[in-house]
This record gives sequence, structure tokens and C-alpha cells, in this order.
Amino acid sequence: MPELPEVETMRRGILGAVGGTIVSLESCRCRRRPITIQPELSVIRRRIQGALVTDVRRVGKRVVLCTSAGFVVVEPRMSGLVTIAEPPTREHLRLRITLQNCALREILFWDRRGLGVVRLMSAAQLDELSRTRLGPDALEISPDELRHRLAGSRRPIKVALLDQARLAGVGNLYASEILHRARIDPRQECQRLTAPQWLLLHGAMRKVLQEAIRHEGSTLADGTYRNTLSQLGSYQAQHAVYDRAGETCNRCRRGTIVRIVQAQRSTFYCPTCQPAAIGKGNANRR
Repeated sequence: MPELPEVETMRRGILGAVGGTIVSLESCRCRRRPITIQPELSVIRRRIQGALVTDVRRVGKRVVLCTSAGFVVVEPRMSGLVTIAEPPTREHLRLRITLQNCALREILFWDRRGLGVVRLMSAAQLDELSRTRLGPDALEISPDELRHRLAGSRRPIKVALLDQARLAGVGNLYASEILHRARIDPRQECQRLTAPQWLLLHGAMRKVLQEAIRHEGSTLADGTYRNTLSQLGSYQAQHAVYDRAGETCNRCRRGTIVRIVQAQRSTFYCPTCQPAAIGKGNANRR
């Protein structure tokens, strides 16, 4: 589930590692599905042991630990957490990075479902990832570039927002929230959106993501996501539509929030606040 706000919260939570030295990298005993580690853990350990941590970045939905020996790129995927405190469960703990000469003693990677990926990359490999597999960051893209990258598509706008090669960082939860804030029907084809709608969409995207970061992300009913201190995020209390099917919309006080399925993912919206554009070729209608 971690999307841009959750991953940005993880990044900020381990900034205390900057200036520290990596003492060790070790795998934690876990009987669950193993995460993907590339290259082999022994190779990564040999390369980064003794390296200096120079920065902590976020690239889309990935946390990047920048070191003098390369870039440790952590992709949490569906259920991964980067933490510095006691994880939700010990049985799903995957990796431990021990540090010295900095504010943090260790960085842990925890993953309940085992879908996470940890890679050691060179500067060239990280640059290639950013250029060829990821679009501009959702918090950095301009209104004109957002429209340029998506407007030619016949896909529903909700589906297009999830395409990381076009726009990096937005996932299923925040796409629903962004479109509700912008008052855009999630089924509307990208090519049918008007210029004013693209501006509204861009503004809504920035506001929703920034608000979610301030609340340190969203912790859903399964309780999986936590910040780096193992505390719950609080943005779930601000959700306007996500996972609220059948409830009355808090904005218009008239519409009932609806759940539909788009590209095998749940979409939530208010038909009153986000009316279908008549004759605009909306896809995936109920």
C-alpha cells in the first residue's frame, strides 16, 4: 500500500542516518516468502560495509539510502515498512542495517507479504531507473507536463494516474482522493478532460499529497502501515471517499459514495460531486 506520502514519511524518518557509517547489513530469519534482494545479500554486504551514508532520497515509491559505495534502493511494494523502532511483528522482519557515528542505531526493513525489493544500484543504474521506468514525481511535475503526459490517453483518468511510467508516486488510495478533491469522474477518459480540469487535478494532487505527508500517511484497517517510530499515520481520518462506499459524502452532504472496479482495483467516488460528463465517453461505467 505505501504510496508517495507513506514513503516520504519513511524517508524523513531515517534522515538521522546521514553522516553515519554502515557497520553491518544482515538478513533476519523469516519463514515467510522471501523478499527480492539484488545482487545477493553477501555481495551488497561486502560493498557497503564501512560506507558513509551521504543522503536519504525518495524516488517515486522507493526509499534510497545514498552511500559512498552505492545506492541502497528499498521498494516497500504492498506491505513493506522502513522503520527504526520495534516493527509490528518480529516474524516478518527482513533486513537490519546497523549504523554508527550518527543519530540512528539501526534501520530495519519489515514486510508482511514478502513483496518488497531491495537493490544495490550504481549512480548510472539509479539514473536509468528514473529515466526509463518512472515518470516525473507527483510533487514536482508541472501542470503543463501532467497534461502533456496523460491527456492523449483514452484510459480512464483514475487508471492513468496509477501508471508509474507516466507519473511517479500516486497509488490507488490517493488517486481516488485526488479525483474527488478535483471533482472529476474517475471514469472520464484522459483525452476528454478540459484544460481547467487538468489545472484542478494538478492542484488537488499537490494538496492531497502534501496534507497526507503532514499526517504521516494513512494507516488502513489492517494496521500494516506505521511511520518509522512504529506509530500509526493519521490521514485515514481525512479520507473523503476511500473505503467509504455506502456512506454520505461529507462535502456535498447529498451523494452516497460508490465503489467500482477499474483495472482490477477499487475506486471510490461521489456521483454528486464527481458527475459523469454527458457524452464524454466515460469508460467503466457502473
